[in-house]
Amino acid sequence: MLVSKLYAPTLREVPAEAVLESHKLMLRAGYIRKIAGGLYTYLPLAWKSIKKIERIIREEMDAIDSQEIMMPIVQPSEIWKESGRWDVYGAEMFRVRDRHGREFCLGPTHEEMITTLVKNELHSYRQLPTSLYQIQSKFRDEKRPRFGLMRSREFIMKDAYTFDADEAGLDESYQKMYDAYARIFDRCGLNYRPVEADPGAIGGNGSHEFMGIAASGEAGIVYCDTCDYAADVEKAECEALPSQEEAPRELHTIGTPGCNTIEAVCEYLHAPIEKSVKAVALTSDKGGLILCFVRGDHEVNEIKVTNAVGANEVMMASDEQIRAAGTVPGFMGPIGLDLNKCTILIDATVMNMHNVCCGANEVDTHYVDAEPCRDFVYTKVLDIRTAHEGDQCPHCKGHLKEARGIEVGQVFKLYTKYSEALHATFLDPEGKEKPFYMGSYGIGVGRTLAAVIEQYHDANGAIMPKNIAPYEVIVLPVNVKDEESFAKAEEIYQALNAQGIDAILDDRDERAGVKFKDADLIGYPVRVVVGPKTLQRGAMEVKVRYTGEMCDLPLDGDYVSALKDILSKTL
Repeated sequence: MLVSKLYAPTLREVPAEAVLESHKLMLRAGYIRKIAGGLYTYLPLAWKSIKKIERIIREEMDAIDSQEIMMPIVQPSEIWKESGRWDVYGAEMFRVRDRHGREFCLGPTHEEMITTLVKNELHSYRQLPTSLYQIQSKFRDEKRPRFGLMRSREFIMKDAYTFDADEAGLDESYQKMYDAYARIFDRCGLNYRPVEADPGAIGGNGSHEFMGIAASGEAGIVYCDTCDYAADVEKAECEALPSQEEAPRELHTIGTPGCNTIEAVCEYLHAPIEKSVKAVALTSDKGGLILCFVRGDHEVNEIKVTNAVGANEVMMASDEQIRAAGTVPGFMGPIGLDLNKCTILIDATVMNMHNVCCGANEVDTHYVDAEPCRDFVYTKVLDIRTAHEGDQCPHCKGHLKEARGIEVGQVFKLYTKYSEALHATFLDPEGKEKPFYMGSYGIGVGRTLAAVIEQYHDANGAIMPKNIAPYEVIVLPVNVKDEESFAKAEEIYQALNAQGIDAILDDRDERAGVKFKDADLIGYPVRVVVGPKTLQRGAMEVKVRYTGEMCDLPLDGDYVSALKDILSKTL
């Protein structure tokens, strides 16, 4: 490819809409162009990188005997209604009607479709395990699509599905896919960490996310400084913290005028916030008030609450709902409430506390010297708080550290959730009908590309890993009007491509500085410069984008092998 023929319109100015560095750079370097909110065209540079990521995915999927298929994007509503997800998936689903008024959706995921497919084709345990995958566009109507390819309405996803006869088989398939994902992200050059995760709308009860580590990541993760434990903050387990033993005191109320936050109460009472209990009022898609109580300096984890009450989602409760339960916004407490009017969830740490302050369910009034085990009423005591740095690891005596991550892949154990709902069964060795044990596995292909750029860039542009860079080497003649050096540059370019190195030749009649800036902006792993001065030295000048290292390679030597060696040692 010649740069003069390459459709890669670069921008010198940072687009105002772009916040993340990956988004800025992919626009500036001519990788993508925005069509509408959350909708992007992949230009040739991005598409080449996408295809290289897809090739890596296919190689690793094929290596574990997962077979590629292609399912329809448009899915009938009937199969989603049969699984129970049509009404609960939410506003993110694109719903459409055909000319006959029949309902369809643009596939946000394909669990229903794949289950419907195999239930008519797989009948015996002898056909198991079976693993199928596809690479296809998915559609989700994001409320606020932003951050470029990180969160868009149409995106490229690799989704895979496994079918097994029992839980042991599912465990084996899950591990194979988990290991394959690790190899995929290793080969893409991504700095990542697998973490325990909540499965969310997809269902099931076993999941890991593969997080690209980046300060700009939208997801919080915690990991142990001693063992291998790591989890999304939505999933991370929290040990119940101990409290120093104290003699119980008599419960009484105290006026707290205008103190409708726990911080204000503690300041007014000159009390440490660790000796207080704060309330968060939620409701769910199933209705009903949910009052959550955690230590004053802790945060309620809404995902844990969602799972605790068996809901699909929770949201903030209204003041009217709070008052209907016999309490008051800003002064809620777990003493004297009617459990028939609300669900009360108390974090396990709270039940270890003594002589605490909490709301008294009256305006401008709080209880002090409350003993949770003596005074509180509750529906459940469980872990509902969000983990933070410094918390003790739930699996060892180590402590948790915090990081930010970009979700690039997730693996799920679905068990029999979809096979039972959709009546997908097989015959076991005894001739008994049993539901499939299923797994679901996704990789965001465009997200992976964006995450890599988010991790690897500098003030000059992207720094692309060699395995997914649109081109591995750019050959750059300093002056195309100098016939001798340009001819040598052409010779090098052709020799590299002939030996399997994906090279591009910058044949533009531009100043060298312009070419250097564009090469850095796009992020080619290796730059080869040829000009009258390098010819005088009998060499080409080589620069490695990742390290900035420069060297000369003699033109009369085996420079192709030398460049292959340089590429093998870089990002």
